This record gives sequence, C-alpha cells and structure tokens, in this order.
Amino acid sequence: MTETLAGRTALVTGSQQGIGLAIALALAREGVAVALHGLATPDEQAAACDTVRAVGGGDVRFFEGDLRDPAAVAALVAAAQAWRPIDILVNNAGIQRIVTLAEATRETWDAILAVNLSAAFDTMRLCLPGMAARGYGRVVNIASVHGLVGSVAKAPYVAAKHGLVGMSKVAALEYAAQSSKQAGGVTVNCICPGWTETAIIEPQVAARAAEHGGDRQAGIASLLAEKQPSLRTSDPAEIGTLTAFLCQPAMHNLTGTAIPIDGGWTAQ
Repeated sequence: MTETLAGRTALVTGSQQGIGLAIALALAREGVAVALHGLATPDEQAAACDTVRAVGGGDVRFFEGDLRDPAAVAALVAAAQAWRPIDILVNNAGIQRIVTLAEATRETWDAILAVNLSAAFDTMRLCLPGMAARGYGRVVNIASVHGLVGSVAKAPYVAAKHGLVGMSKVAALEYAAQSSKQAGGVTVNCICPGWTETAIIEPQVAARAAEHGGDRQAGIASLLAEKQPSLRTSDPAEIGTLTAFLCQPAMHNLTGTAIPIDGGWTAQ
C-alpha cells in the first residue's frame, strides 16, 4: 500500500476561504492536486489558487458552480473530472440562517437543504463509482456539531447536517468492500466542527457582542461558555489536518464515522 497522497486529486467545495481553503492547503502540502470551488470573483479565484500553490503541492485549478442548482453541481463535477480523476471529495460548502421554525420560509429551507445536503448527494453519487473503479477514494463531508445535536432557531441547518451524517453512513456501508487494503479502499466520513473561527459564525458573534457593549471577544466567550466546554474555538487549519489524516491510505478501515472537533460539546 502506498503511504503518500502525492499525485492524488481532490475536489473541495466552498474552498475559496475559511475551512475549505484550510483543507485545500492541508491536502496540497501532501502533494495533492486541488480543484478549488466557490462563488468568487476572478480576483478572489486567483488569490485562492495562489495561496494553495504557494505551499508547494500539486496543480491547482478553480471551478465555479452554484450548489443550489443540481445541473450546476453536475457540471462542476464533470469539469473537475475532465481535468483529473477525483480521488478525494470534500463537501465543505455550507450556508446557515438563524431563524425559528415559526419564522422560517420554504425558500430558506430549500436553499439550506440544497447547498448543505442535496449538493453532497450529487457530488457523492457522481464521484464514488470512479473511486471504487480505481480502488482508492476518500469522501470527507464537513458536517457540524449540529449533525449530532440540535440548537434552537436552526431547524433547516440541523436537518441538513443530520441528513449529511446519515447519508455518509449509508455511502460508507455501500462502498466498504469495494476495494482492498493494498489499493487503499474507499471510505466516507464526516467531520463535525463546533465553534470554529469562520465567517459563518459571524452573525452569532455579532449578536452576542451587541449584548456585551460591542465587545467581540466577550461575544465569542459567551458563545463558548454556553456550548463548548474547552472554552476555545477551533482554527480552520485543525479541520484541514484531520481531513488530510482521513485521506491517508492507512485509514482504509476508518469509515462511516462522524468525528466531532467541538471541545467536548457533544460529550455533555
């Protein structure tokens, strides 16, 4: 069994910034060619590619595609696979709206389910058969602590992330015996971050900061004290490190898991 990821190719959705970009960097450092993705301006695309290229990994290319549109998801995967066969798929792109069930609209529900769950369904069904045929494949779905527990005012997001964890378990079972230890196997896992320093938590940080006279650090501390026993946020690079670990050929039997990086949140 090869013990390196050099020469592999990854598609990482939502990778122009935040956790997605950190994952792309972690994989690139392992010698992986990375297909970046996002809704970004040409300058933002170029900056993301330059950032990944600077760590000295494999080739880098940026692909566009609105994940709310199934046809665009299919076109994204087709374009990436035409570039290189996809060995590693990281479904990272996600959106969130803080809204109660009574206030939520069907439009909000549809958008969150489309990006956070349905797009992953499409990328997985399109990429996994090729991985199985080649004998090696890794799917890492960036779920959330909310794929394991609930929170008020997040029904669409929690539903999508619970669905992502469940779908990943099914895919892990369906592909568990599709390859061999020598080839590396095909695995499907979820990472479930708690409070992580990304743009998606900024509205919640701002709301808590407003309760503390505009003090951002006090707002973060308030969020952590409520849910995360470590009282520390995670850095996106930590999610990248775990993703690269899950992709190692030696992890051929680590499949069907939902791994929290949540400072003990879900241990309570």
